[in-house]
Amino acid sequence: KPSLEEMFETSQELVGMKILVVDDEADTAELLRFVFNECGAIVETAKSAAEALELFDAWKPDILVSDIGMPNVDGYELIRAIRIDRHSRIPAVALTAMARIDDRIKVLNAGYQMHVAKPVEPIELINIVSSLASLVTRRPDA
Repeated sequence: KPSLEEMFETSQELVGMKILVVDDEADTAELLRFVFNECGAIVETAKSAAEALELFDAWKPDILVSDIGMPNVDGYELIRAIRIDRHSRIPAVALTAMARIDDRIKVLNAGYQMHVAKPVEPIELINIVSSLASLVTRRPDA
């Protein structure tokens, strides 16, 4: 199993990728910012769905990594706003402490491509997000 340092060196797919991390837990958001920065990605963090949508509209990220369980507007409503209201097909990863099979199905049905259980394992997350990098559309209208 590769070390985190080896993962940072081999995750070339993330270099220059704009990743929007959404999590109301500051520690988690900062951990993810660090991990993705080490992979060469450009990272913005939001602590709420409202903040995430503002950043989404202004910054146009390539990949979304969002917590599901947030106060007020949760990750399901966030992805709905992105998929339906904004017609975006941005690759999206859901982070959730709920890891039962029906939780995973709900996450995928909501519009996320992948599901990662919390607490987040950085190597697993890097692998998953790297695998989604190929889905990023580099269209000028994206």
